[in-house]
Amino acid sequence: MRSVRRRGPTGWLLDYYAPNGHRQRPTIRVATRAEAERELKRREGELARGQPLFASADKVKLEDLTKLVVRDYQINGKRSIGKTQKSVERLIDFFGGRRAVTITAADVSSYIEKRLRTGLSNASVNRELACLKRAFHLAVKAKLLSHDHVPDIPALKEAPPRSGFFESEAFQAVLGHLPPYIKPIALFAYELGWRLREVLGLQWHQLDLTEGYVRLNPGTTKNDEGRVAYFSPDLLNALRAQYARTRELEHSAGVIIPWVFHRKVGRQVRGVRKAWALACQKAGTPDKVFHDLRRTAIRNMLRAGVGERVAMQVSGHKTRSIFERYNVVSEADLKDAAKKIGAHHRLNGNPVIQLPQIDSDQIDGRRDR
Repeated sequence: MRSVRRRGPTGWLLDYYAPNGHRQRPTIRVATRAEAERELKRREGELARGQPLFASADKVKLEDLTKLVVRDYQINGKRSIGKTQKSVERLIDFFGGRRAVTITAADVSSYIEKRLRTGLSNASVNRELACLKRAFHLAVKAKLLSHDHVPDIPALKEAPPRSGFFESEAFQAVLGHLPPYIKPIALFAYELGWRLREVLGLQWHQLDLTEGYVRLNPGTTKNDEGRVAYFSPDLLNALRAQYARTRELEHSAGVIIPWVFHRKVGRQVRGVRKAWALACQKAGTPDKVFHDLRRTAIRNMLRAGVGERVAMQVSGHKTRSIFERYNVVSEADLKDAAKKIGAHHRLNGNPVIQLPQIDSDQIDGRRDR
C-alpha cells in the first residue's frame, strides 16, 4: 500500500514500504501533489534497485550548505546576517571546494586550532562553529544529506559573561566628562537599560512627553518584539529639555531633526565609542563599556523593588536565562548582606559566634614545627 497525503500548508506525507518490509513515512515539502508523487516513485525505485536514499550526497559541497544558511537568515529577516556572512567566509576559506560528506570531526578540530592560533576567543570560534552546524542541519532538513553525514562539531568552553556595572558615583564621574550630546544618551541607557542601537535610533514621534513614555515598534528591536517604557520624572525632564534644544536648533538652522539624540548640526548620533572611552579614562574607570549601563539598569530596577517580569519588559529581555546574566551582584551588595545578617542576629537574640582564644606563643610554636 502506498499513498501521498497532505501535511500542513506545504508538506506531503509519503507512505510506502521498502523491499525489506520496513514502512517509510517521510514528509517532504513540494508545491503540488504531482511533484510529491514523482518523489515517491523515485524513492521506491531507488530502494528497489538497492541504491541509497542519499545517492547524490557526494556531489554536495560545503558552499552549497553555507548558501542554505545565508538564505535561511534572509528569509527570516535575522539582524545578525552580517556576522553570519563573515562566518561563512571563514568556513569557505578553510573548507572551500570540499565535498560535505568528506568533512570529518578531525577536520573540524583542525579548523578550530587554526582559528584559535589567529588570536580569536573561544566565544568567537563558537559562533563560526554554530554556523557550520546550522549548515549541516539545514542540509539534512532539505534531504541533501543524512544524519550519518554530519560530523561531530563541538562547542568550546567560553569565558564567563562580563559582569561590569556602575555604582552611582562612578557613573556620575563618567557623565561629567561626556560631550553634551552624549550625556542624555547615557542617562537614558542608565535608567531603562536599552541597547545602544535602540537608543540611537529613537525619533521624536516615538516619544510622548506629555504622558512620559517611549514606544519601540515590533521589528525594530533585537528580538523583533515591540515594547513601551515609562520615564522617571528626572529622565522625563531631561528629555523635555532635549526636545526644547532640538526645536531651537531646527528654528535657527532651518532644518527638521527627527532624531531624539543628535549632534549640533542635527545629524543622528551614529556611535559613542571614542567619546565614551575617553570619558571613562578621565573618570578613572577605563575598563567600563557602554553596555555596562544595561546591566546597571537591571540591577537598579530590582533594588528599587521592580518585579522581574516588569524589568524584563522595560529592558527588552526575552528569556530569563539572559536576564539573569545581567542580574549581577556587586561587592557592596555582599557587604550589605553581611550587615543584614548581623542585624538579624542582634534583633533575634541569636548567640554571638565565639572562637577559642589562641595566644601568640601557640601560633609561634606551630610555625616552628
